[in-house]
Amino acid sequence: MPANPPSDHPSVEHGRVGVLLINLGTPDAPDASAVRRYLAEFLSDPRVIEIPAIAWKPILHGIILRTRPAKSAHAYRQVWTNLGSPLAAITRRQTQALRQRLGDEVRIEFAMRYGNPAIAVTIEQMIAGGCDRILVAPLYPQYCAATTATAQDSVFAAVARLRREPSLRTLPPYHDDPLYIDALKQSLEQQLEALDFEPQRLLLSFHGMPQRTLELGDPYHCHCQKTARLLGEQLSIPTDIAFQSRFGRAKWLEPATDTFLASYPGQDVKRIAIAAPGFSADCVETLEELAIRGRDTFIEAGGERMAVLECLNDSAEGMHMLEGLVRRELAGWLPRE
Repeated sequence: MPANPPSDHPSVEHGRVGVLLINLGTPDAPDASAVRRYLAEFLSDPRVIEIPAIAWKPILHGIILRTRPAKSAHAYRQVWTNLGSPLAAITRRQTQALRQRLGDEVRIEFAMRYGNPAIAVTIEQMIAGGCDRILVAPLYPQYCAATTATAQDSVFAAVARLRREPSLRTLPPYHDDPLYIDALKQSLEQQLEALDFEPQRLLLSFHGMPQRTLELGDPYHCHCQKTARLLGEQLSIPTDIAFQSRFGRAKWLEPATDTFLASYPGQDVKRIAIAAPGFSADCVETLEELAIRGRDTFIEAGGERMAVLECLNDSAEGMHMLEGLVRRELAGWLPRE
């Protein structure tokens, strides 16, 4: 733009660098209506449900969206806070903490793949605020088409509709990054040392995926296995790996978390800790599925003590990791320190 533009030239903000943190999403409220809207968006994504729409839509709208929202709303109500869902509240805190670490030279925002704040709306706001370079950071350590890829797809689709497109970079998976493994090690060791009992084993529970995703070439299962191996090598407590949140009748990745929890007492393992390193923030899957239903499964099978360890969230270890990952990917966009 010339140094002295015409008086009628539209004002255009430009020259800023932005970072967009993306997480999965959450309903706007813990009631059946809000959960139904959320599930309708989530389960209509062909990256999530890889079944032809002509076969899936009657099942989704005829059965699932009529029965599942009330059950899911009950789960959300058990973990909902005054600030909304734990996932939204923690992601907001992560955003604020990263702003403090990176300073005014970078605009940090967050969006949800499903629900609010929406990716397309947030990107338009960032561009209007002068961001012509944006790092897209899906907060998924392990790559999966149903999480990482669909978040990136949504960003690209939003940008494709714009006249003024920003330059984009995407944060790679960091399942084996030393920053991530070290952050997990420090966080889990601190939490284990603070317990009033000594667990016999640590179960690392990752979100499950249908078995066919592995067979079709999705690296998610391999990424989870490598994270578990690298982390297990750093910890003094014996570790196991399992996969939670099975859905539907298809075969899912195994071993299943609930099966593992039920089997421990029969092996004389009655004191355990469980962690979910694939989640960047605590959410309904960790606070309700593991801490409530998972605990019930373990105790009913004869277990005695079970500690559910927190995700990295906005802890000092988690934010040190996130800052390091983001600064690395912003190389060349920010002035050298």
